[in-house]
Amino acid sequence: MPAADVLVVGGGVTGTMAAIHLAENGARVTILDAARNAGSDANAGSLHVQMQSRFMRLYPNQVPAVEASLPFYRQAAETWVELDEQLGGVDLVRNGGLMLAESDEQLAFLEKKAEREAAQGLTVDILQRQDLENIAPWLGAHIVGAELCRDEGKLNPLIANKRLRARAEAAGARRETVFVEALTEAANGITVHTANGDHRADQVIVAAAWGSGELTRPFGVAIPSQAEPLHMNITEPASIALSHLVQHAERSITLKQFGSGQIVIGGGWAAKDCGPHRPPEVEVTSLLGNVALAAELVPAIGNLSVIRTWAGMNTTTDGASIIGRLPACKRVVMAVPGDAGYTLGPLVGRLAADIALGQVPNTDIERFSPGRFTT
Repeated sequence: MPAADVLVVGGGVTGTMAAIHLAENGARVTILDAARNAGSDANAGSLHVQMQSRFMRLYPNQVPAVEASLPFYRQAAETWVELDEQLGGVDLVRNGGLMLAESDEQLAFLEKKAEREAAQGLTVDILQRQDLENIAPWLGAHIVGAELCRDEGKLNPLIANKRLRARAEAAGARRETVFVEALTEAANGITVHTANGDHRADQVIVAAAWGSGELTRPFGVAIPSQAEPLHMNITEPASIALSHLVQHAERSITLKQFGSGQIVIGGGWAAKDCGPHRPPEVEVTSLLGNVALAAELVPAIGNLSVIRTWAGMNTTTDGASIIGRLPACKRVVMAVPGDAGYTLGPLVGRLAADIALGQVPNTDIERFSPGRFTT
């Protein structure tokens, strides 16, 4: 039975960051990761800070939790800026995010949203069409205006994931590919049960995103973690230059361009859920609809070839992150980001590691306590 000071369940960006912080502070760390259906490995690289209109439309009851967390999102984006420097570059560009409006009604919605976001400390502006001509001349002629959130950005997750894992390995964190089945507490520690045997540790950080609810239910919490299979595409390199993260006030879309010139098209179109042990499958209707909308908003995209399309798992809970020790089992520390998990992941992972190390986090995380799900 391998032993460690801390076992990290989930090897995406959150769990890897937690492992880095733990190992660099002297802990013996092992990451247990199923290596399938990980949102980090399928992510498109958006740094979301402003409230996403898609999320507001689909999960209206969770909007208050997201709105209250907006300063946390801004802090998370700053964490990525720090990581970009520390890791030697992850193709991060932080020129802001544009949320587009095609009508006066949509622009009025964005104006009200921007007021709420500004009240939470975000740097936002409402741009008219003439303003967009200077910074986004590639937009379709029917776009009447946009909200610009200067706190947003984009990065290349393929580079970021590779360099984060290399840093974790260099710090001494072990990684094992295995599916975690259950957690049990004993007097001298906690045991993680896997298909390949048991692992014992003093503490466990649960960074398993959509799998966190099932693992922690025996400890008296009902975390409403839900797997949400979503669709993405990437094009051949383009001659146009999209320097912003692009979204829409009503329609599901995200656009961003990597340093390679390729454009990633996503934004929450559905994929087919094939269960926890198989990756989700691409839905043809999502592929066609997603790409068609991208070409409508940015006409030059219509001349590009899509070279790859894939699906991956997003996770929804109640709109807010889950960080802290379980009330009924103090050896288990939760590290589950709220909406926009890739954006929040490094910050959430670091804060969870602080808790496991017995340090006081430098951020107020009381509102993120897993105690709110106590049954």
